[in-house]
Amino acid sequence: MKKISIIIPVYNEEESVGELFAEIKAVMEKTALVYEIIFINDGSRDGTLAELRKIAGVKIISFTKNFGKSQALQAGFDEADGEYIITLDGDLQDDPKELPNFINSLEQGDDLVCGWKYRRLDSFSRRFASFIANSITKRITKTNIHDMNCCYKGYKKETAKQLRLYGDMHRYIPAIVSDMGLRVNEIKVNHRQRMHGKTKYGLKRLSNGLFDFITLLFLRRFIDRPMHFFGLYGLALFFFGSAILFYLFWIKVFQGVLIGSRPLLIFGMLLVVVGVQSFSLGCLGELIIRQNGADRKNYVIKEIINNGVPKTTNS
Repeated sequence: MKKISIIIPVYNEEESVGELFAEIKAVMEKTALVYEIIFINDGSRDGTLAELRKIAGVKIISFTKNFGKSQALQAGFDEADGEYIITLDGDLQDDPKELPNFINSLEQGDDLVCGWKYRRLDSFSRRFASFIANSITKRITKTNIHDMNCCYKGYKKETAKQLRLYGDMHRYIPAIVSDMGLRVNEIKVNHRQRMHGKTKYGLKRLSNGLFDFITLLFLRRFIDRPMHFFGLYGLALFFFGSAILFYLFWIKVFQGVLIGSRPLLIFGMLLVVVGVQSFSLGCLGELIIRQNGADRKNYVIKEIINNGVPKTTNS
């Protein structure tokens, strides 16, 4: 019998975690499947951790501070040992009654199943921003998913364990998984009104998502070969600058033209210098990839609580 790991990142959700746990438990007990529930307390400043401590039979990973959803999900992936892994938000907007649908889709061979909040009960501004972001991302990455950023997702264990998330890259998990050559699907899910707390969405998250999207486009082509990007443009700038300097050298030596005060001389020298620097960045990138690998953690765990027994860690 397959084991299900349910991962829930939470930040300042003290009023929601107890109710969410009760709903998940009621749904999963009807399935007769073995399951575990992992809450990741992402540096909450309210009473979220205290409320989580009251819940028996769950695992809690508590961060030293707020590292962000990508890091919270990554910690959950690292800790989970279920064959199927399902993630959802802790604000009660993701309906636990959808859990069996994710499991069924994974059973049919999908490597990643994305929730699609087709009747989204958020403010107009948030829905509009999400529509624009999803449309652009879907078109550029050629990943046919309606709701990239929906946290409600189901993963095969092998898929989740291959992910290395940082920044706000959780927004683009479907594109990342699709780029691995794995099977990505989506299902419609019920979306509910927020009952407690405040939304974490804002302009800062929007700008962070834009920069991470640019990073995603770069990584899709050059993650394991930075020299192909920096080296290519470095050589182009170097040769273009060298051609300008050679032209100035020619007219000075053979035509006697004074070149010391010409802006073209400074421009040519600048291109050569920038070209050498860009090529050097490519070399450094290659060295970093080969020396550091992909195992560095971008979060710090304060403690792990398993069934109410705290376990201090130096992760």
